[in-house]
Amino acid sequence: MGLSTVAIIGRPNVGKSTLANRFCQSREAIIHDQPGVTRDRTYQRGFWCNSEFNVIDTGGIVFNDDSEFFPEIRNQANIALQEAQVAIVVVDGQQGITAADESIAEFLRGHKCPVLLAVNKCESPEQGLSMAAEFWSLGLGEPFPISAIHGAGTGDLLDKVVSYFPNEKAVASSDEQPIRLAIIGRPNVGKSSLLNTICGENRSIVSPIRGTTRDTVDTYVERENHRWQLIDTAGIRRRRSVDYGPELFSINRTFKAIERSDICLLVVDAIDSVTEQDQRLAGRIEDEGRACIIVVNKWDAIMKDSHTMATMEKDFRNKLYFLDWAPMIFISALTGQRVQSLFSIAKIVLEQYRRRVTTSVVNEVLKEAIGWRSPPSNRGGRQGRIYYGTQVATSPPSFTLFVNDPKLFGETYRRYIERQIREGLGFEGSPLKIFWRGKQQRDAERDLSRQYSYLNNH
Repeated sequence: MGLSTVAIIGRPNVGKSTLANRFCQSREAIIHDQPGVTRDRTYQRGFWCNSEFNVIDTGGIVFNDDSEFFPEIRNQANIALQEAQVAIVVVDGQQGITAADESIAEFLRGHKCPVLLAVNKCESPEQGLSMAAEFWSLGLGEPFPISAIHGAGTGDLLDKVVSYFPNEKAVASSDEQPIRLAIIGRPNVGKSSLLNTICGENRSIVSPIRGTTRDTVDTYVERENHRWQLIDTAGIRRRRSVDYGPELFSINRTFKAIERSDICLLVVDAIDSVTEQDQRLAGRIEDEGRACIIVVNKWDAIMKDSHTMATMEKDFRNKLYFLDWAPMIFISALTGQRVQSLFSIAKIVLEQYRRRVTTSVVNEVLKEAIGWRSPPSNRGGRQGRIYYGTQVATSPPSFTLFVNDPKLFGETYRRYIERQIREGLGFEGSPLKIFWRGKQQRDAERDLSRQYSYLNNH
C-alpha cells in the first residue's frame, strides 16, 4: 500500500503553493504574486505527527476562461482529485467569497473525494474566525481559518487531514532509492511531451507557448527492474531574455534539478539543430559532474534517408564536442519512437557512472598510455613523470594521478590521458574528473598530518 495523498486546489492566488510548502517544510513550489504561476500538478512529501503523505499542488482553477492553459489546469486538478484521499480547497479570507469560489464548490460536488475548506490569509486569531464564518455558505463543511505563510491554524487542519488516511501503515515496495533522471533543454524542444509519452498520460501541460512548464515536475515510474524519478524542468532561455519573476525562479529550480540528478537527458531539437544555449546547458551538466544522454527529439519531422542519422549525429557531436562521452539517441516524443529505449541506455550509463575499478587496472592503462606517448618536458629539459594513479570516487568517476610536478603536464597531454582512460576503462555516458597531485603537495599534506597528530597527542 502506497502513501496517502492530499490534493490542494482553489482559484489563482489564494496561497495554494504556500500551503503546500508549509505542509512539506520546503520551498519547492514557486510562489509569486502573479496569477497562474503553477500550471502542472506537482508532488512533494509531507509529514505530520506519525504520518507521511504526498501533497499535490495544482494550478489555479478558472471556469470562465478557456484561453492559454486554463482548460489543461482544470484537467490536472481533476486528475489530482482522482488520486487523492482528501482534498483541501483554499480560499482567500481577506477577499471573502467570490463567484470563482462558488464555481469551484459546485465543481467539487461532482467528486467523491472528501473536501476540507481552508480559509487562508487569516493572520489574526480573533478576526480569523469571523472571516472564516462567511464561508459556511459554500456548503463544504467547517471552514478552517489559517495563515499558510505564518503557519497559524495549519496544525488543526493537518489533524483533520490525517484522519482521512487509512489506518494501515504504508509499506515500501523496495528499499532501493529511485534513480533521478532530469529532463533538461531549451523551451519547446519537447521535454514535457517526452515525460507524457513515458508515463502514458498528460503528466505535464504541453503547449507551443514558451515557458509553459515552470515548476519542476517529479514523476515515478518502474522500468528495467528499477524505480526512476523523472524530473521535468522548465526550458532555459538566454540570460538576457529572462526577466525577474516566475521564469527566473523556474530556471533556478532547473539548475537545482541538475544538481540533484544522477543522469541528465539533454533534449535537443532535430529541426533547429544544436544552438548556443544547448551548448551552455551541456557545459552546465558537465560542470556539475552528471551523467548524460543526448536526446535528439522530433526525429519524425525530419526528411531522411539511410545516411541522415549518421550525418546528423556527426554534426551534433561536433557542436557538443565536450560531451563526446555521452550516448546519443534519436527519438520522437510525439510518436513514441525509441522513447522506451532510453531506460535501457540510462541503466548502462548509471552502471558506468557508479563503477569503480581497482588501482592495478588503472595503472595498467596509465603504463600503456605512457608507453605510446611519453609525458612532455619543459624548456629546461625536466620531464613529467606519472608515478601511479588510483580511483578516489564514483558518481562521477574521479581519479588522482601522482606525478613529480603537475605544471609539467599541459592541457593537451591531460586530455590525452583522459582519452586513454576512457578507451581503456569505458565510463560511457559519464564525465571523468582527474586530479593531478605533485610531490610537494604530498609532502605538505604529510607534514600537516604529522603536526595534527603531534598536537592531538601532546
